[in-house]
Formats: sequence, structure tokens, C-alpha cells
Amino acid sequence: MFSRWISASNDITRQFLSFGVRPDFISMAGGLPAAEFYPAAAISHATGRALARWGAKALDYGPVEGFLPLRQHIAERMARQTGCAVTTDNVLLTAGAMQGLDLLGKILIDPGDRVVAQYPTYVGALDAWRPRLPSYEALDWVQNGVTTVDVLRAAKFVYTVPNYSNPTGALVSTAARQALLEKVLEAGTWLIEDDPYLPLQLDGAVGPSILELHGRMEKAEPYQGPVIYLGTLSKSIVPGLRVGWAVAAPELIQALVLAKQSADLASSMLTQAVALELLEAGLEQTHVPHVVHQYRERRDALCTTAATELGQWFEWETPPGGMFVWMRSRNPAIDTDALYEHAVAEKVAFVPGSVFDPHGRLRSAIRVNFTRNAPAVLEEGIARLALATRRYLDSNSLRTKPRVQRTGGSLP
Repeated sequence: MFSRWISASNDITRQFLSFGVRPDFISMAGGLPAAEFYPAAAISHATGRALARWGAKALDYGPVEGFLPLRQHIAERMARQTGCAVTTDNVLLTAGAMQGLDLLGKILIDPGDRVVAQYPTYVGALDAWRPRLPSYEALDWVQNGVTTVDVLRAAKFVYTVPNYSNPTGALVSTAARQALLEKVLEAGTWLIEDDPYLPLQLDGAVGPSILELHGRMEKAEPYQGPVIYLGTLSKSIVPGLRVGWAVAAPELIQALVLAKQSADLASSMLTQAVALELLEAGLEQTHVPHVVHQYRERRDALCTTAATELGQWFEWETPPGGMFVWMRSRNPAIDTDALYEHAVAEKVAFVPGSVFDPHGRLRSAIRVNFTRNAPAVLEEGIARLALATRRYLDSNSLRTKPRVQRTGGSLP
């Protein structure tokens, strides 16, 4: 009776999260920030300030919508960033952006409903919506043509991660965003813009959000449009605060509030009050540039080592931001689900492409994370993955002689 909750992606997700706590294991699987850069001292001071400022209010049950001063701060922030007339009526605070995805699934999806999703698709969204039994249509970005209006009209909503997409790391062009928005408006459907990686701009800058593009067209107050924007502090500050937000039309926010009430009654007022202190103190402006510098070094270390160790078997683009490198097999005979088992045997982990396919058929790509581990650890992880690939190919009589052999020792 629980089969609709269970999938291979659920099992792999639980597995690679457990690998992260094993000292002998190198996990490049999870979409995790680097814990050594968490601003623990700043959070400690902010907690003291929050308790002194708000007292019992920060320790009590609070409104389902979230801590009102933080909602006001987010509304002002989003109005400033997008030009939309965002008010507190447009803002719901959530336990990370992930809760927003879960709540949207609960209020929008009925069994059999169609979802048009950027492909490959974030596994968290697939897991959140799996119990609702939707069907999926791949969102087509090719040459800004995007999916047809008829397909969008038949869908409950469109789901996209335009900034450094999970899992591909791709940055969607402004022209493609605008083309999609125009089709969505014509079709009269919702569009979910999931934007957790916006702060992690490693090279260049992102274009306007889809919400901003719509804000240039619509000036209604409060914002009434079809774009549903999800944001979070998990990547810019720390995931442990579990502070995210949804920006949407007021009627949709009220539906989300009812769904949230039945899920958790009230989120943590304390962590939301702490988040407000951090944002008002400008922590993002001082903290994020340091983290981005470190992540750029880690991305470059991973890609440079992979060019030597894995270039014969995989190809990829260096992502301009985010947390992931999406590697595609050059050899159609390589099954990355099977390769995963060999990687685990070599004490290294990635996420196979099938996890990001609603049907589990994408078995020719892998996602590797570069933010969690230091450069030297990433280099060793890639070397282990190369060894696993050789042994996998040997076991299947597929291997060709590598052009470059591994050199150097192992980490302790």
C-alpha cells in the first residue's frame, strides 16, 4: 500500500546522505554546502540579539504564515529585486524551499495531472510530488522555442530552476525565460520558479528572474501573477536554519497556508527571528563572496582533475554557478546506475542520472557536487571514480585503453 512513496531515488538519496558521515568515504553526491564555512559565530550572536529583541515571541508558536517581521523583510527584498509589487500578502515562510515544493504539490496536483518540468528534474521535487501521482512532460528550451502553448495549457504547472539548475548546473538565457513566460501567460497556467542557487554566482551574473520579467509587465498590488517564486537561505547562509519562502498571488498563498497548517501548524519562530537578525546585519553581503571564492576553487579543481581522469569516458560543461557538474557518458554502453555500485565499492559516491528522470530511464549521466569537499578531497574522489569506471568497464568487457593514467598517492 505504500508503493507510491517508494522509489529507487528515495533509496539512493538516503544512501548517499549516510555516506557523508563515513570518514573513509568521499561523497560527491549530496547537494550540500561546505560546513566549515558556516558562520557559527555570527549565528550565535544573532540568536542572542533575537532573544533580547523578541523575547517569548521568538520561542512561542507563531502564525502559520511565519514570523511577520521576516515576512515584511522578504517582501521588501523581493519587491526591490524584481520590481513586482510584493507585499506580505504574497509571502509565506517555509522550512526551506523544499517545504514549498511539497505544499505546492498538495494543493495543485491531483492524480494523473500533467506537470511540465525542466529535464532532467530536481530529485527533491520528484520525491515531493510522487505521492500525488502526476505525469510529466519535459520542458523544451531549445532555441527559445520552448514547449507549445497547447502542452502548457494541459498542465497544472510548469517547474523550472533557471539559475544553475539542479542537476545540470545550466544557466537559462533571458530570452528563453521570456519566451517561456509569454507561453505560460497565454496558456493560463502556473509557473514555479525554484531559485535556491541564485547566490552562488561563480562566473558572470544571472539574468532577471522570471518573476522580475513578469513584474515589468504587471503592476498590480499585491502581485497577482502566475509566477510562484521559491527562495531559501540554505545556500547563502546555512541549511540548518530551515528558512525559505514562497512568493505568489495572495489566493495561492492562502491555499498554501491551509496546507502548511495541517503539516506543521507553525514553523520555528526562533530560527526565523535569527534569520531576520542576520539579514538586517548584512551577513549575506560579507559571507557569500567568501564562500563563492572557495566554491570557485573547488569547481575548478574538480573539473581540472576530471579532464585528466575521466575525460575519455565523460563530457561536461563547466557550470557558471551553483553546486554541480553534470557529466554525460561518451560511451552509450555505460550504464551509470551500474557504475554507481562500482563507485560505492571504491568508497566514492555520485548521483546517477536516473534519479533525475521521472521514469528512471536516464542512465547515461552523473551529477557530482563540488561544494562540500576541499580541492584535495575532490581530486582524490575523482581519481577513485576513474578507478571505479575502469573496473566497471573491465567487468563488462567495454573498456578501451585510457589515454592518461592516474598518478600520485591517496589521501589518508
